[in-house]
Amino acid sequence: MRKDYRLEKRKYVIGGFILIVAIIYIIRLFDLQVCESKYKDYADSNAFLRRTQYPSRGLMYDRNGKLVVFNQPAYDVMIIPRDVQEFDTLDLCETLNISREQFDKRIYDMKHSAGYSSYTPQKFITHLSAQDYGRLQEKLYRYPGFFIQKRILRQYNYLAAANVLGNIREVSDKDIEADNYYASGDYCGDLGVEKSYEPYLRGIKGEEILIRDAHGRIQGKYEDGAHDISPISGKNLKLSLDIELQQYAESLMINKIGAIVAIEPSTGEILAMVSSPTYDPTSLIGRQRGGNYRKLINNKYRPLYDRALKAAYPPGSTFKPSQGLILREEGIVSLSTAYPCTGGFRSGGLKVGCHGHESPITLQPALRTSCNAYFCWGLKSLIDNHMSKYGSHSNAFEVWKNHLVSMGFGYKLGIDLPGEGRGFIPNSKTYNKVYGEGRWSANTIISIAIGQGEICATPLQIANLCATIANRGWYITPHVVKEIQDTVMPEEYIAKHTPTIKSQYYDEVAMGMRMAVTGGTCRLAALDSIEVCGKTGTAQNPHGRDHSAFMGFAPYHNPEIAVCVYVENAGFGATYGVPIGSLIIEKYLTGKISEKRKYLEQRMLESNTIIYSGVKKH
Repeated sequence: MRKDYRLEKRKYVIGGFILIVAIIYIIRLFDLQVCESKYKDYADSNAFLRRTQYPSRGLMYDRNGKLVVFNQPAYDVMIIPRDVQEFDTLDLCETLNISREQFDKRIYDMKHSAGYSSYTPQKFITHLSAQDYGRLQEKLYRYPGFFIQKRILRQYNYLAAANVLGNIREVSDKDIEADNYYASGDYCGDLGVEKSYEPYLRGIKGEEILIRDAHGRIQGKYEDGAHDISPISGKNLKLSLDIELQQYAESLMINKIGAIVAIEPSTGEILAMVSSPTYDPTSLIGRQRGGNYRKLINNKYRPLYDRALKAAYPPGSTFKPSQGLILREEGIVSLSTAYPCTGGFRSGGLKVGCHGHESPITLQPALRTSCNAYFCWGLKSLIDNHMSKYGSHSNAFEVWKNHLVSMGFGYKLGIDLPGEGRGFIPNSKTYNKVYGEGRWSANTIISIAIGQGEICATPLQIANLCATIANRGWYITPHVVKEIQDTVMPEEYIAKHTPTIKSQYYDEVAMGMRMAVTGGTCRLAALDSIEVCGKTGTAQNPHGRDHSAFMGFAPYHNPEIAVCVYVENAGFGATYGVPIGSLIIEKYLTGKISEKRKYLEQRMLESNTIIYSGVKKH
């Protein structure tokens, strides 16, 4: 009989097909049973209910051990949609004190939120009041599928330092995507210390596993809680702030726009940091957070904008000590080098005005009287008259700029708070682009010598310059957290930074600042028993009244505090900057304001400069 090769081939084709189908089924079964967790989760959810146990968030204390931020319990109503059975909707609405329309909207929003699953707990309502929680707890058995999740809310012992402390908010989709610690409905730090120290403060979540019966009813803990995981509380923080000094500084800035930064020079620890106007930190907790946040966003005075960290102000004459340091380091002047001041700086047809004082004048008296002409002549000499040393205007300017960068200007200092600004220090390319390479000189940019023109600095940077002078030539990166529980502080908040200026020149500038208090522009800062050093600043403002600025430190030997005050639209530095700065120094070092200076304190507490801000609503 003749063999049919077509049938023979067909046998192999059918066999191969069956083998391929079998392989596909085996791969799929392996994927379902080993790789794919979705169906296992579905099965587990029928037998188990896993409830997240949230840790207690770390507490915050001030430098003296006073409790500043703590926790109080809050309760969210959660729902597992697949477990919901028929219940009296109106009774639940009445218990929770919401309308039927609100109930329907919450259900709709829940079902259309990212990460919704009918098998997993979903947030229905947040932050129950104590009364609502009590009523719901009694009736919870009537509403199958609903349960109460315990959480925490932040509370504050002092209504101060809102810009430093920050707050907490519900996580966004971006937060969840960026960090698998978070799940929908969780909370995280928002602004301030709460944000920058979030990994320390949040702790580690726990889990409670409950067993269900065949009808989905909770029967208790699975194996008596043997598989439960206890949450681990977040780490407590000791802040560098003196909370009472912070409160006092904020009171001095009521009805004013501006900032205060006070630093302990030897450690870089921030004693007070004020951004004014400020806001009540308790306004951003609980159910009212969203509405209050919108009000703050829409406030014309921008209370959420941290001026101490972000505002790029012209430093004005508070910049002059840095110029004296550069001129001495570069050998442009000696202590006996004198420049003329005939009503100001005059060069060709250019004039920069100045007030009356002796002439000619040397470095330390120039700091004492805040002479504009001296520092203009100094910059001109550095850029124009030392071509053999630097080779070009651009090279000389880069030397000048690099000294400033080493002092902490032009770039972020690296404070342990989010959102720090960098200010602005131009480089030679800036002027080459504007005027053309080789077509500008010191006269073209002379205003930078006195902290005007393109120069911008944050109050934090100005305070850091003051701390560097107080230390006679070094600083530690400013920071607001002093200690982290059971944790070594990061190296960047311990290490010293040394600018490119020799220590002896800081001694000379510090003496000039001391002279400004004993017989110069900072006389209002003088205290009987404390040697205060200071420098005023009156920063020109093309949009209205000048800004009032001051930086100072005390005592002259072994300084304990360096402070910068910046009040927008407040006029001369001696009018507001000096009094406020000296009051903060006195309050910190002595714990009180002397009787003979009470009048000054009262004037600062009651004064109103916000009316000159140009904002229509006051």
